[in-house]
Amino acid sequence: MDISNKQTDTVDWGGEVDYSGYEWFKDPPPRPEPPPPEPTLDNYVPQPGVIEQNEAFDFALKSAPNVLYARFKQFGQLGVLAWCSEFSELIDALKHLGFDGNMFVSTRTQALKTCEDILKLNLEIEMQIIVMYLSSQVARLRRFLDSDRQWDDYPKPKFPLDPNEYPKQ
Repeated sequence: MDISNKQTDTVDWGGEVDYSGYEWFKDPPPRPEPPPPEPTLDNYVPQPGVIEQNEAFDFALKSAPNVLYARFKQFGQLGVLAWCSEFSELIDALKHLGFDGNMFVSTRTQALKTCEDILKLNLEIEMQIIVMYLSSQVARLRRFLDSDRQWDDYPKPKFPLDPNEYPKQ
């Protein structure tokens, strides 16, 4: 009677293999070759126009809050709207510089500081669409420069009518 319920189709011809003359572990396996040494990286040497380009962006970013304030004083809310269009072009150029791999850390740092300075300006803008457009341009630049961080320093829209004041019909 077969207790294990296994198939017994295995045929054993008997006789063991004679390993008496075999020398086990005589030859160790070959060692893997050491990895080639990493090439020494030279310091980054920017292309000829990259330094001037970054300096120009740095100057434009440092003067951006002053230009915005001057446009607001000269033309009012519509000056801010026009400046936002110019700032959008600056953002596009900065993105192009960054995607080419030519943006310096100092340019990035100045761009983030400029965003903070722009939002700190005390501009009395009544047209909330302009406030939202200005905030969206700043947010667009910030998302490009530091997409992991979230900011909470954006101005709150102040709409003239509060829908919560009126009862629902």
